[in-house]
Amino acid sequence: MDNNLNGLITKWSNQSCRANKVNKELYARYEVKRGLRDIDGKGVLAGLTRIGEVHSYIISDGKSIPVPGRLSYRGVNVEDLVNGFLKDERFGFEETCFLLLVGHLPDAIELRDFRGLIANNYDLPDDFVRDIIMKAPSKDLMNTIARSVLTLFCFDDQADDLSERNVFRQSIQLIAHFPLLAIYGYQAYAHYHEKKSFVIHSPRKDLSIAENILFMLRHDNQHTDLEAKLLDLALVLHAEHGGGNNSTFTTHVVSSAYTDIYSVVAAAMGSLKGLRHGGANIKVVEMFEEIKANVDDWQDPDEVSNYVEKLVTKQAYDRTGLVYGIGHAVYSISDPRAIIFKSYVRELAKEKGLDKEFELYNLVEKLAPEVIGKHRKIYKGISANVDFYSGFVYRMLDIPQQLFTPLFAIARISGWCAHILEELANDGKIIRPAYNCVEPKRIYLPLEKR
Repeated sequence: MDNNLNGLITKWSNQSCRANKVNKELYARYEVKRGLRDIDGKGVLAGLTRIGEVHSYIISDGKSIPVPGRLSYRGVNVEDLVNGFLKDERFGFEETCFLLLVGHLPDAIELRDFRGLIANNYDLPDDFVRDIIMKAPSKDLMNTIARSVLTLFCFDDQADDLSERNVFRQSIQLIAHFPLLAIYGYQAYAHYHEKKSFVIHSPRKDLSIAENILFMLRHDNQHTDLEAKLLDLALVLHAEHGGGNNSTFTTHVVSSAYTDIYSVVAAAMGSLKGLRHGGANIKVVEMFEEIKANVDDWQDPDEVSNYVEKLVTKQAYDRTGLVYGIGHAVYSISDPRAIIFKSYVRELAKEKGLDKEFELYNLVEKLAPEVIGKHRKIYKGISANVDFYSGFVYRMLDIPQQLFTPLFAIARISGWCAHILEELANDGKIIRPAYNCVEPKRIYLPLEKR
């Protein structure tokens, strides 16, 4: 591009920026919300859902009182769900997908059949890897996966059929395909952009999704039980987070236009890619690399606190003033996902010989709210969110950073599909048989008692 064109683009883009500015005072005057949250963290009512519930406060005497965070999938407390499958020593992500899509916890036979259905849909269409994934691989895997999702439309003879049965079929296929789209996309990226060996492993039908991710990613196919268990836990904790988060809200908006599921999911991928959403765990890892490089004694609270203060006052890392992984749009006292995750992160860190690094994370988690409170007016409490530890876990699992956000997508595709089905089920213009609606199960039961 010649200098004249560069000059015009600079000139007109600056003019465009000035023309697009809206006086911030007008948002308050006309009660217009910027995004899906008020400044105090209270959600903006934009719809109703029965799929996921995020609970962070109670109302007493007309006032909002923060409480420890709670997350429920279809009325089942995630903590109970996790304790159940870990106690029974089984993988929980497929069970979670069933719960989100169907609306209740599966019994033993339903879980066996559902796992079989997922496994039978692992394989991508013939020549898809060669003709689509390996051609012109992007440097950003979220774009690679979105492109692959849109291309899957071409291989589906019923792509535009919005009947719930067909969309449920498509949902199963997308849940099964996403690990392959991500891992194969990464292998193509690593080969073409990093000049690494190109190795493709087909998934095994006898392995869970979490096991298959590690099996397909690693050249030797090997992983420990703890590694697979922790990755499975990460998928469960990222699978759903209510209808108000950006990418899930996107699924409702786009699917309400009666478009196909592939277009809806591609739009959600674009939302999740953002650093304010799914890309946050990458920023946490990068931030901690800066902390490790600039703090001599990781166990000294004063030295660590001083560096955190530099982050908050825009003197360190990316100078945004953010401590990534600390604070959440909804939770204040605690993020239940971070609490569940933390004990198992400690266990993996011990196995990997990274105890000191884990303790550094632990110390920053403790100190950051205090430092932030000194410099800013806090409208609600702040605590570590799930992104604070997830990037550390992925790094311990030797998962490349390029796959951090795609792993979020592999988990969240189950929640997205559930919300797409919900949007269709509640649209009165689509003719469907009458159903007797019942409340979902509210109490966790062991598998053998369901």
